[in-house]
Amino acid sequence: MPKKYLANSPLAEDELMAAIDIGSNSFHLAIARLDHGEVRKVVSMSEKVQLAAGLDEHNILSADAARRGLECLNRFVTRLDSVPPERVRIVATNALRQAKNADDFITRANDILPKPIEIIAGREEARLIYLGVSHTNASSDKRLVIDIGGGSTEFIIGQGFEPMLTESLQMGCVAFTQKFFADGLITKDAFTKAISASRKEVLAINGRYQKAGWSSVIGSSGTIKAVRNVLVSKGWSDDQERVTYHGLKKLEKLLTKIGNVEDIDLEGVKEHRRAVFPAGVAVLRAIMKVLGVETLTYSDGALREGVMYDMLGRFSSEDVRDRSVLALIKRYSVDKKQARQVVKTSHLLLEQVNRDLKLNTDDADLLRRAAYLHEVGLAISHSSYHKHSAYLLEYSDIPGFSQVDQKRMAQLALSHRRKLKSDTLEQACSVGGDSLVYLCLLLRLAVLTHHSRSEYIPPIMNIEVINSNEWQITVTNDNEHYTSLLTDLQAETEQFSKWGIKLSIVEA
Repeated sequence: MPKKYLANSPLAEDELMAAIDIGSNSFHLAIARLDHGEVRKVVSMSEKVQLAAGLDEHNILSADAARRGLECLNRFVTRLDSVPPERVRIVATNALRQAKNADDFITRANDILPKPIEIIAGREEARLIYLGVSHTNASSDKRLVIDIGGGSTEFIIGQGFEPMLTESLQMGCVAFTQKFFADGLITKDAFTKAISASRKEVLAINGRYQKAGWSSVIGSSGTIKAVRNVLVSKGWSDDQERVTYHGLKKLEKLLTKIGNVEDIDLEGVKEHRRAVFPAGVAVLRAIMKVLGVETLTYSDGALREGVMYDMLGRFSSEDVRDRSVLALIKRYSVDKKQARQVVKTSHLLLEQVNRDLKLNTDDADLLRRAAYLHEVGLAISHSSYHKHSAYLLEYSDIPGFSQVDQKRMAQLALSHRRKLKSDTLEQACSVGGDSLVYLCLLLRLAVLTHHSRSEYIPPIMNIEVINSNEWQITVTNDNEHYTSLLTDLQAETEQFSKWGIKLSIVEA
C-alpha cells in the first residue's frame, strides 16, 4: 500500500527537540524536552561567530566568516545525537538574508546538519521571537517586544500568544559596529552618528506602532541582556531591575569615558560582546527615545525558543502555515471549490507514486498548500495568472514559511500551466531538487484533471512510475468525461518530455 501522509505525531513528554539559530552575531543551540506542555531547555550553547562582520560592501560573505560558522555548526552537531532529525529546526537570519553567496555556505552547512537550513524573512523572525517571548513571559497585556540582533532589529506588538504587528529594520550591533565603531574608539561623535542612523530607521515605523499602542515593553537577546546586567550592577535600573532610559544615558556617558572597546570591563558584558556593545547601546537608546519608552523588561526567551514552540504547534496540528494558507485564500478570493478539487486529486496522485519517487511528508504538505494557492494570481489578472501567483507566493510575508518554502511554492505555481521550459526546470532543481520537479508535474496533472472547473467526478487515473524518467497513466473509461481527459493528457506528454519525463497514456 502507498504510504499515507499523516501529520507529525505529537511530541511526547520528555521527548527531545532542538533549535539552532544562525544569527548575524552569534549562533545558538537549544535542546529541550516537553514538560507538561512547556519547553524546558536541557542544553544551551552559544558561540560568537559574527557572520555579519564577514559581509563586505557587496554583501559577499568572506571565507573566514564562513569557516567560523561551519566550525561552530560542527560542534553543535555533536550534541544532537539524541534528537531525531524530524524534531530539529535550523533557522538563519539577517546575515544570510543579505549575503549574495549564502547558497555556498548553506550547501556546505547542509552537508553537516541533520536538517536543511531555513532562511527566514525579517517579519517571520519577528513572529518567532514574539512566540518565544510570550511563552517565556506569560501575560495578557498588549506588549511591545524589541529584539536587537547582529544585523537587524525586530519589533513586535502582540497580545497573549498572538503577534499583531511585526517589523524588521536593517540595524544591528554588528552592522552598526562596522559603520560607526570600526576603529574600536568610543567617541561622542560615533554615538551621535549611530543614534541618528537608528533614529531614522525607527521613525519609519513609529506612526503605525504608536497608533497600535502597548501597555508594556519587553526586550530580548544579547544586547538588551548585557545592558540590563550593567545597569543592575551599577544601580542604574529601577527597583524591578528593568532597563531605564535614564540609566541608558548614563551608560552611554560611561562608555565614552572608557573610550575604547578593548578597555570595556563591565559586569554583565562578556568578553566576546565588548566590541559590539557600544553600537547595541546606541541602537537601544534611539529606539527608546523615538518610541517614548521609559522602561523595558528583559526576556530570556527569544528566537530559538519561538522556533521550538512553533514546532510544537506543527506536531499538534496547530500549524501556523495552514492558518496562513487560509488567510491567503480569503485575501485573494481564491475559488475554494476548485482549490479543494485540485488538492484532492493531487493527493490521490501523490499517494500512488510517493514510494517510487521517494517523496515524504514535507513534500506532501508542500504540494497540498501549493494546490490550495496556485490560483492566487487571478486576483491580479487572468492573463499569465500563474506568473502572478508565483510572484505573490515568493515575495509576500507569509507567517510560518521560510524563504525556501516560499520559493518552492512559487515554482509549483509557476509550472502548473502553459508550456514548460528548460529554464524553469533548472530553477525547480536548484530550489528543491528532483522532488520539487516531480511535485510540479503532479500538480499539472491535478489542475489538468479539473480544467473545466465543474464538480464532476473525474475518470479513474492510475499513475505508475516505470522509472524516474518514465511515467505511465492508465485512464479508465467509466464516465462521460473520459474522452476529454484522455485528449488533454495526450497533449500534456509533449510538455513532460521537455522536462525529461516520458509520459505514456493507456486507455482501459
